[in-house]
Amino acid sequence: MLKTIDSLGDLAGKRVLVRADLNVPLDGATITDDGRIRASLPTINTLREKGARVIVTAHLGRPKGAPDPKFSLKPAVDRLSELLEAPVAFATDTVGESAKETVENLKDGEVAVLENVRFNAGETSKDQAEREAFAKELAALADAFVSDGFGVVHRKQASVYDVAKLLPAAAGSLVEKEVASLRKVTDEPARPFVVILGGSKVSDKLGVIDNLLGKADRLLIGGGMSYTFQKALGHEVGKSLLEEDQVETVKGYLKRAEESGVEIVLPVDNVVSENFGPDGPADVVPSNEIPAEKEGLDIGPKTRELFASKLGDAGTVFWNGPMGVFEFELYAEGTKAIAEALAQCSGYTVVGGGDSASAIRNLGFDEARYSHISTGGGASLELIEGKELPGIAILEEK
Repeated sequence: MLKTIDSLGDLAGKRVLVRADLNVPLDGATITDDGRIRASLPTINTLREKGARVIVTAHLGRPKGAPDPKFSLKPAVDRLSELLEAPVAFATDTVGESAKETVENLKDGEVAVLENVRFNAGETSKDQAEREAFAKELAALADAFVSDGFGVVHRKQASVYDVAKLLPAAAGSLVEKEVASLRKVTDEPARPFVVILGGSKVSDKLGVIDNLLGKADRLLIGGGMSYTFQKALGHEVGKSLLEEDQVETVKGYLKRAEESGVEIVLPVDNVVSENFGPDGPADVVPSNEIPAEKEGLDIGPKTRELFASKLGDAGTVFWNGPMGVFEFELYAEGTKAIAEALAQCSGYTVVGGGDSASAIRNLGFDEARYSHISTGGGASLELIEGKELPGIAILEEK
C-alpha cells in the first residue's frame, strides 16, 4: 500500500515539497500539450485546500546538470498559474538564494515552483553521495514530501527517491491513480488481455514483450518496431526502421508465443514512401512486399481493420507506441484507427503514456473515452514489465 497525503497529518502552515511532472513538449516557448500540467492539479489543489505552502519541483527536457534557458520551467509555470487561476511564484534556481527567498515568502495555500531540478547535477548523478547532498538541500526547504511525478518514479533521482528518505513522504493522487490503474492491467486483467505495442524500437520494449508473453492473450505489433518482426519472418523491409541485432531475439519471441498460445498479430500492409516527410508521395503495399527503395511509415488500411477486429472482444487493453509517424498527417491514419478502436472498446483500456498519450490529445480524441491515460511512458512500461520502481518502492508502507 502506498502512503497517502492523509498519512502526513495536519498540513496547515507546513511547507510541502511536491515532485510534479511538468515535462511538457515545447515549440520554442509555446506548450504544445499541457496534459502533464493538468494532471498535477488535483494534488496541488488538495494541498492548497489543506493550508499547505506548496513548493513544486520538476524537470523539463534533458539539460546537462547546469542552467540552460531553453529548458526553463517558466512556460510551464505560467500555464500552471492559468490553470490554478492563482498566482504561482517562480524561483530562478533550484536550491539557491532565489529558492530560499521564494519559499520564505509563501503563505498558507500559496504555490511556488523551483527552476528545473535538472539544472543541478546532483539530481541525476550516479554518485549516491552527490545525489544525497542535493536531496538534503531540497529537503531543507520543506517539512514534508509528496511524490506526484509518475513519469520519473522509475528513476533513482534526488527529487524522486533520496528526498523521500529525508522527509515524511507520501504519494500524490496522480501517482496513486497511475499505480492502481496499471496494476489492474498487470495483476488480474479481464480477458482477453490485448497489448498493442508500437513506436520505433523493439529494443525499448524487450522486457515488456518478454513479460507479456506469459500474461497477454494477444500482442498487436505496429510502428517502426514491427519491421524487425517482419524481418524475423524472412520478409524484406526496404529502408524501414530495422534493428538487425534484435532479429534473432524476435524469432525467439515468435516461437515462444506459438508454444504458449499467445497470438502475435503483425501488419499485413504498410504505407510506404521514398521520402521521409509530410508530403509523400505514399503508396500502400503488402507487408512482405516493401520495395527496396522505400520505407514503411504507417500501418495500412487492411491492418487497421485487422487490429480493430482484434480489440472488439477485449476485456483489458494496454497500448504503448504509435503505429506510424503520426506527427505527419499523411502517416497518422494507423494511430487514429487504433485510438478510435480503443475508444469504442467496452473493456478496461489503458494508454501507456509517451507518444501514445500525445497522439490521443493531438489527434483530437476525448480523453474521457479511455479508462486511463498514463503520464509516464517509461514508467508505465517498466511497471507493466514487472520491475520494481524506486520512486514507488520508497513510498510503500513497510
